[in-house]
Amino acid sequence: MGLNFAKIRVTRTLLGNCQMTLPTITEETISLAAGDELILRMRNWQDYEAFLARRKDKAGLRVRYDSKTQTIRIMSPLPKHGNQADLLADLVKVLLRYQEKDWQAFTPITLKRINQQGVEPDYCFYMDNRERILGKERIDLEIDPPPDLAIEVDLTCVSKPEDYQAIAPSELWIYRQSRLLIYQFELQQFRESKTSRWFPNYDLKTLIPKYCARGWQVGSSVALREFEAALRL
Repeated sequence: MGLNFAKIRVTRTLLGNCQMTLPTITEETISLAAGDELILRMRNWQDYEAFLARRKDKAGLRVRYDSKTQTIRIMSPLPKHGNQADLLADLVKVLLRYQEKDWQAFTPITLKRINQQGVEPDYCFYMDNRERILGKERIDLEIDPPPDLAIEVDLTCVSKPEDYQAIAPSELWIYRQSRLLIYQFELQQFRESKTSRWFPNYDLKTLIPKYCARGWQVGSSVALREFEAALRL
C-alpha cells in the first residue's frame, strides 16, 4: 500500500461563523496547526518511512508508527509543549549533575524498531549506556541500546507505555496534566512505578510537577535555580 496523499488532503472549511484550518497533506505540503493531531489508519512500515522522508524541514511535526494498530500519528506541538519538555529535561540534568552522573541526551530523535514501531520522544537520556552511543549521529536500535530514559510531555495528545513497547527504554516518563507517570521496563513489559530507578531517593512525582508549574509561572531559569537550592537543603 503506497502512501496516497490525495486521499488525506484536507483544506479549510466553514463551521457556522468560524473558519477552521484543517490539516493539509499533499505531495508538496504538510501543514498542521499547533496542537493538531492527525491519525492515518491502515498504514504499513513503508508508508511510515515515506512520510518521514517527505517531512523534510517540518521538523516540528512529531510522527509515530505502530504496526499493531497500523496507524501513523502526526502531531504538531503547542509552544507550551516545548517549554515544558525543555524544562523537564533541564530538571533531569540538574539531578544527574547533583549525583555526579554523566549522560548523553538527544532531542529531536527518531527511534525505530523496523516493521514494529517508530517514536519521537521529547527527550531521551543515556546514562548507563552512554559510552555505547557516543559520537553516533543516528541511533540504530538493531545494534544500539535503547535509551535509559525517554520523556513524553502530553498536552494535546495522549502517550501510552504501549507506544514504546518495541522501543523498550529502561524507563519512560509521561508528564500529563501536572502529573508525572513513571514506567519501568522489566520482563518485556512496562509497569508503573512510584519512584525512578535513576533517582530513587527523590519524590519525583511531587518535585517534577511543582517545578514545571513554577517554570511556567516565573520562568525556566528561576525555577531551575529554586530546584537546585531545594536539592542542597
